[in-house]
Amino acid sequence: MERLFSGGLSKGAGLAIGFLLLVLFMLASMSLGRTTISWSDVYHSFIDYDLSSSNQIIVQTSRAPRTFIAAAVGACLAVAGSLIQGLTRNPLADPNVLGINFGASFFVVLSVTVFSVSSLPALTGISFAGAALAALAVYLMGSLGRDGLTPLKIILAGAALSALFSSFTQGILVMNAQTLSEVMFWLTGSVAGRSLDMLKSVLPFMAAAWIGSLWIARHMNVLTMGEDTAQGLGQRTILIKLATGFIIMLLAGSSVAVAGPIGFIGLIIPTIARLFAGNDYRWIIPYAALLGAILVLAADIAARLVIHPQELPVGVMTAAIGIPAFIAIARKGVVKS
Repeated sequence: MERLFSGGLSKGAGLAIGFLLLVLFMLASMSLGRTTISWSDVYHSFIDYDLSSSNQIIVQTSRAPRTFIAAAVGACLAVAGSLIQGLTRNPLADPNVLGINFGASFFVVLSVTVFSVSSLPALTGISFAGAALAALAVYLMGSLGRDGLTPLKIILAGAALSALFSSFTQGILVMNAQTLSEVMFWLTGSVAGRSLDMLKSVLPFMAAAWIGSLWIARHMNVLTMGEDTAQGLGQRTILIKLATGFIIMLLAGSSVAVAGPIGFIGLIIPTIARLFAGNDYRWIIPYAALLGAILVLAADIAARLVIHPQELPVGVMTAAIGIPAFIAIARKGVVKS
């Protein structure tokens, strides 16, 4: 498949097709659900909003915010996964597997249940801090030993930190059962019931991280050749790693703040993106953003319809897709010590 997209023109055409698919999935997301709404009503809710139309009210107050949040979160998680895999040179690394999302979730739950924090800007900052601390802890644990940081050690460190943060989170909720129902749906990863105000509060961080990802892409191409080679070509590898880590923190932290820890997007989408874009991160990043947005939208649509009229959190659907993909990638023997 990579050969089909070997030229810049073909890759550009692939991005255009991906953008069209994204628009179609966004329209489907605003149309499908407990109440099926025509695409005409969806269109007129943006062009000629009619307060007397219940369908248009549903689109503007519920479906549109949910759709935009799902697309933004999907793009963030996929780009974060691409950068993590490039940084660690490990195709099994992603914000969930490395415990970054779980760290952000733990600090948010701790703040809500113990310190009664309810301000979204405050929770956003706390989510960023949790993501940063989790990433730092995984890096330090994975670097222990004579051989330093290896793909296998960073996966093991991430699994250990994920289990630790999950246990702490469950312990807090057990001791404070009153808030369990309030945060449980969020903890499974969900875009339901979110407002555009929630997206607006984190969108500047997301946008900055997306721009930063495109800027860092050419440096990632050099870094993935190996640290010695990168240094030989004059790259300041420490600065590039720190900048990449900061971008990952923004992407993961903002996603968790608005939608909770949605898993496996950052694991499987970079692998798919490389099928179309090859190993050039200048193409991998935009492909991952589009494909991640499409996958979260598709998973959210499926979550509404699979047990209609009830619905599942989108995190359940992405896990159902991601776990088989994780096993398939692992069976290829890509993780080496």
